[in-house]
Amino acid sequence: MTTPISMLAIDLAKGSFQVCAVGADGAVLYNRVLSRTRLAVLLAEQPACVVAMEACATSHHWGRVAQGHGHEVRLVPAAYVKPFVKRQKNDRADAEAIAEAASRPTMRFVAVKSVETQGRAVAFRTHQCLVRQRTQLINALRGHLAEFGLVAPKGPASLKVLESALADETSTLPDAVRQMGAIYLEQIARLTETIERLAAELETASKMDPALRRLRTIPGIGPVIAGAVAAFAPDLDTFDSGRNFAAWLGLVPRQRSTGGKVKLGSVSKMGQTDIRRLLIVGAMSVIRWVVRKGGSANSWLAALVARKPKMVAAVALANKMARTIWAVTTKQEDYRMA
Repeated sequence: MTTPISMLAIDLAKGSFQVCAVGADGAVLYNRVLSRTRLAVLLAEQPACVVAMEACATSHHWGRVAQGHGHEVRLVPAAYVKPFVKRQKNDRADAEAIAEAASRPTMRFVAVKSVETQGRAVAFRTHQCLVRQRTQLINALRGHLAEFGLVAPKGPASLKVLESALADETSTLPDAVRQMGAIYLEQIARLTETIERLAAELETASKMDPALRRLRTIPGIGPVIAGAVAAFAPDLDTFDSGRNFAAWLGLVPRQRSTGGKVKLGSVSKMGQTDIRRLLIVGAMSVIRWVVRKGGSANSWLAALVARKPKMVAAVALANKMARTIWAVTTKQEDYRMA
């Protein structure tokens, strides 16, 4: 009698996949390599079971495929799989480690993202990628012109200075440098046009979507941050409290406690990088406004800025913003100043 399969642990790749089949008693039934086509056939023909994978590239796609065939999908964070790898690291050992990790009763899993959510993530990351490319081009042009004694400040605002320097016919710039500078300016202008169009689309979406509009009522949160939360955060109802969501973002102190002695360090940075970074940027903009105005209606924030360095205050405010995001989302209410 053939032992039924209770779990398929899959070590993902592009073309070949290591599949470890596990029985109800935890015994390994087989551990073999399958092609992309054969894996799709296996998921379609296999009776409903648990399908476990690392939460990595393409895992959400295969998770949706498995769910479409009635399987229970468990995506395990890669950091939680590593302790279960025995001896040498290879695909067979990785697949067995995934099976072992997914079978733990206290293991935490990543929710499978929908196609719409991943589409939002692509739009957001495309915008951020183009912004980085534009910054790279501006810095390259600044560096080239600095070799000829033409120095400009950082940022897109310095483009006017660079354009004027290249257009000044009285300067000693070689013609080759002017030609290359024109190419840089042309590429920067194209990127700026695309960036502004994507930003306008984010702005429109944040006004039309009730959930995004609700997030924008929180001070320091604009269309970009709201879009990042919608794209990268799981369903916030899965968190028991706003503190748990802030901890998931890595906005809580790193603990090195032992023997009853609590030792706290800098923030853990163990969560979603994009949201955490943007929340700190948004918090810093609020703090700059408070400093410029000489105070704030929020007594907690005013006291915090008065006694702490700006970056420390920004991280603390970002933590509070994360907890506020959880509150307004789960309660479906607009932000109200306390």
